[in-house]
Amino acid sequence: MSNSFTQLEFRNALGSFATGVTIITALGKSGQRIGMTANSFNSVSLTPPLILWSIGKNTNCFDDFMSAKAFAVHILAAGQQDLSDRFATTGVDRFADIECTEGLSSIPILPHYSACFQCKMAHQYEGGDHIIMTGEVTEFTDNGLQPLLFYRGKYHNL
Repeated sequence: MSNSFTQLEFRNALGSFATGVTIITALGKSGQRIGMTANSFNSVSLTPPLILWSIGKNTNCFDDFMSAKAFAVHILAAGQQDLSDRFATTGVDRFADIECTEGLSSIPILPHYSACFQCKMAHQYEGGDHIIMTGEVTEFTDNGLQPLLFYRGKYHNL
C-alpha cells in the first residue's frame, strides 16, 4: 500500500507537535563517550519508572547505543541551542571542553540541563527506520529550569 503523501510532507506535519530537546549520552562499545541530540523522548510508566527515546538506524553512533547497558537523557534548558546543535553535528568532538561527571555505569553526565534521567537499558523495539530504546530510570535530577523547545524545525522558548 502506498501513501498519498511524501516523506517530507509527513515530517513537516509531525513538526507541528512542539517537543522538548534532549541529549542522550552513554558509553560506546570501546568505552568511549557517545552522545546525540534527540527530540523523540517520552515517559512510559511510573511503576516501574520507564522512559523511551528512539534512534535512527542510519545514525553514526547507532551500533554503540545498541550495545549500551545504560544511558542518560538530558532535557535541555532554554538557551542551550548551541549544545543541541553540537550534539546533532557529525564529525566533531561533541564532548570537547565539556566537563562531564560520571553517572550510572560511568555514563557521561553533562554539567547543565533542566532535568537528567539516568537509566539502565530495559528493552529495544523495532520501529520502522528507528529502534525504540526503553530505559528504567534509576536516578534523576530535576533542576526546574525552563525547557528548550523545538517546533516546525526551529528552537523556541516558553
